[in-house]
Amino acid sequence: MSLFDSLFGKPVPSVDPMKASQMMAEKPAPVLIDVREPVEYAQGHVAGSRLIPLGQLNSRLSEIPADRKVLVICASGSRSSMAARQLEKAGYEVINVTGGMMNWVRHGLPVKSK
Repeated sequence: MSLFDSLFGKPVPSVDPMKASQMMAEKPAPVLIDVREPVEYAQGHVAGSRLIPLGQLNSRLSEIPADRKVLVICASGSRSSMAARQLEKAGYEVINVTGGMMNWVRHGLPVKSK
């Protein structure tokens, strides 16, 4: 185990937005959890994503299916990385979307707003 791993744990698996978008088309599709705040989500989110703000994640784990992969996304990748660690510790197979919604938009992927 490296010093980094012993201090921070193993890195959580991650995918770029293009790969995440492709994964969302798979059967069964992974669950996409958006861990931003409601105002951020309303400004634009990935269609089909579920809003569970990072601060509520531990208390809302029962809303996340344990039998499917879980993708997590935020604005830039920082909060989703923290969420991914929490979910991984709770036993979920989780993957972080690198760069978050900013990177999603940069890749020209579709965004839905309320």
